[in-house]
Amino acid sequence: MRTLLIYLANWCGLLVIAILNGALRERAYGPHMTEMSAHRLSTVIGLCLFATYIWFLTGISPIGSARLALLIGAVWLIMTTAFEFLFGHFIAGRSWGRLLHDYNLPAGRLWVLVLVWTAVAPYVFYRVRCP
Repeated sequence: MRTLLIYLANWCGLLVIAILNGALRERAYGPHMTEMSAHRLSTVIGLCLFATYIWFLTGISPIGSARLALLIGAVWLIMTTAFEFLFGHFIAGRSWGRLLHDYNLPAGRLWVLVLVWTAVAPYVFYRVRCP
Protein backbone atom coordinates (compact mmCIF):
# COMPACT_ATOMS: atom_id res chain seq x y z
CA MET A 1 0.00 0.00 0.00
CA ARG A 2 2.84 2.38 0.83
CA THR A 3 4.41 1.89 -2.61
CA LEU A 4 1.09 2.61 -4.33
CA LEU A 5 0.70 5.85 -2.38
CA ILE A 6 4.25 6.87 -3.28
CA TYR A 7 3.52 6.30 -6.97
CA LEU A 8 0.19 8.12 -6.79
CA ALA A 9 1.94 11.14 -5.29
CA ASN A 10 4.71 10.95 -7.85
CA TRP A 11 2.16 11.12 -10.67
CA CYS A 12 2.43 14.86 -10.07
CA GLY A 13 5.96 14.64 -11.47
CA LEU A 14 4.54 13.29 -14.72
CA LEU A 15 2.15 16.24 -14.77
CA VAL A 16 5.00 18.72 -14.30
CA ILE A 17 7.01 17.03 -17.06
CA ALA A 18 4.04 17.19 -19.43
CA ILE A 19 3.44 20.88 -18.72
CA LEU A 20 7.11 21.77 -19.16
CA ASN A 21 7.28 19.71 -22.35
CA GLY A 22 4.25 21.58 -23.73
CA ALA A 23 5.80 24.93 -22.80
CA LEU A 24 9.02 23.93 -24.54
CA ARG A 25 7.05 23.04 -27.68
CA GLU A 26 5.08 26.30 -27.65
CA ARG A 27 8.03 28.60 -27.01
CA ALA A 28 11.12 26.93 -28.44
CA TYR A 29 10.59 24.79 -31.52
CA GLY A 30 6.85 24.94 -32.20
CA PRO A 31 6.92 28.34 -33.90
CA HIS A 32 9.58 27.05 -36.33
CA MET A 33 7.74 24.01 -37.69
CA THR A 34 4.29 22.84 -38.59
CA GLU A 35 1.87 22.11 -35.78
CA MET A 36 1.86 18.40 -36.66
CA SER A 37 5.66 18.19 -36.64
CA ALA A 38 5.81 20.02 -33.32
CA HIS A 39 3.16 17.69 -31.90
CA ARG A 40 5.09 14.62 -32.98
CA LEU A 41 8.44 15.91 -31.69
CA SER A 42 6.82 16.88 -28.41
CA THR A 43 5.35 13.39 -28.10
CA VAL A 44 8.76 11.76 -28.60
CA ILE A 45 10.38 14.12 -26.11
CA GLY A 46 7.57 13.46 -23.63
CA LEU A 47 7.93 9.69 -23.98
CA CYS A 48 11.66 9.93 -23.30
CA LEU A 49 11.21 12.25 -20.32
CA PHE A 50 8.49 10.03 -18.86
CA ALA A 51 10.73 6.97 -19.32
CA THR A 52 13.61 8.68 -17.53
CA TYR A 53 11.40 9.80 -14.66
CA ILE A 54 9.69 6.42 -14.24
CA TRP A 55 13.05 4.61 -14.43
CA PHE A 56 14.29 6.89 -11.64
CA LEU A 57 11.15 6.24 -9.55
CA THR A 58 11.40 2.47 -9.91
CA GLY A 59 15.02 2.68 -8.79
CA ILE A 60 14.34 4.60 -5.58
CA SER A 61 11.02 2.94 -4.79
CA PRO A 62 10.95 -0.56 -6.27
CA ILE A 63 7.61 -1.99 -7.27
CA GLY A 64 7.01 -5.25 -5.41
CA SER A 65 4.93 -7.18 -7.92
CA ALA A 66 3.70 -7.28 -11.48
CA ARG A 67 0.16 -6.80 -10.20
CA LEU A 68 1.14 -3.61 -8.36
CA ALA A 69 2.97 -2.33 -11.44
CA LEU A 70 -0.16 -2.86 -13.54
CA LEU A 71 -2.31 -1.18 -10.89
CA ILE A 72 0.00 1.85 -10.79
CA GLY A 73 -0.13 2.12 -14.57
CA ALA A 74 -3.92 1.84 -14.63
CA VAL A 75 -4.35 4.50 -11.96
CA TRP A 76 -1.86 6.80 -13.69
CA LEU A 77 -3.78 6.34 -16.94
CA ILE A 78 -7.08 7.25 -15.28
CA MET A 79 -5.54 10.27 -13.52
CA THR A 80 -3.84 11.51 -16.69
CA THR A 81 -6.93 11.15 -18.85
CA ALA A 82 -9.15 12.75 -16.21
CA PHE A 83 -6.74 15.66 -15.85
CA GLU A 84 -6.47 16.10 -19.62
CA PHE A 85 -10.22 16.32 -20.10
CA LEU A 86 -11.28 18.06 -16.90
CA PHE A 87 -8.52 20.67 -16.84
CA GLY A 88 -8.52 21.03 -20.62
CA HIS A 89 -12.24 21.64 -20.83
CA PHE A 90 -13.20 23.37 -17.60
CA ILE A 91 -10.03 25.39 -16.90
CA ALA A 92 -8.34 25.86 -20.28
CA GLY A 93 -11.67 26.23 -22.07
CA ARG A 94 -10.99 23.75 -24.88
CA SER A 95 -13.96 22.15 -26.58
CA TRP A 96 -14.52 18.42 -26.19
CA GLY A 97 -13.87 18.06 -29.94
CA ARG A 98 -10.51 19.79 -29.64
CA LEU A 99 -9.54 17.55 -26.75
CA LEU A 100 -10.58 14.41 -28.64
CA HIS A 101 -8.63 15.62 -31.69
CA ASP A 102 -5.34 14.65 -30.05
CA TYR A 103 -6.58 11.05 -29.68
CA ASN A 104 -6.92 10.51 -33.44
CA LEU A 105 -3.99 8.17 -34.13
CA PRO A 106 -4.97 7.49 -37.79
CA ALA A 107 -4.78 11.26 -38.39
CA GLY A 108 -1.20 11.28 -37.09
CA ARG A 109 -1.99 12.51 -33.59
CA LEU A 110 0.36 10.64 -31.27
CA TRP A 111 -0.86 11.74 -27.83
CA VAL A 112 -2.44 8.33 -27.24
CA LEU A 113 1.08 6.84 -27.24
CA VAL A 114 1.87 8.91 -24.15
CA LEU A 115 -1.19 7.45 -22.45
CA VAL A 116 -0.24 3.91 -23.43
CA TRP A 117 3.31 4.45 -22.17
CA THR A 118 2.02 5.97 -18.93
CA ALA A 119 -0.07 2.85 -18.39
CA VAL A 120 2.56 0.22 -19.24
CA ALA A 121 5.85 1.84 -18.15
CA PRO A 122 5.60 0.82 -14.47
CA TYR A 123 5.16 -2.79 -15.56
CA VAL A 124 7.93 -2.57 -18.18
CA PHE A 125 10.41 -1.16 -15.68
CA TYR A 126 9.29 -3.62 -13.00
CA ARG A 127 10.10 -6.46 -15.43
CA VAL A 128 13.43 -4.93 -16.43
CA ARG A 129 14.48 -4.43 -12.81
CA CYS A 130 12.99 -7.68 -11.45
CA PRO A 131 13.18 -10.32 -14.20
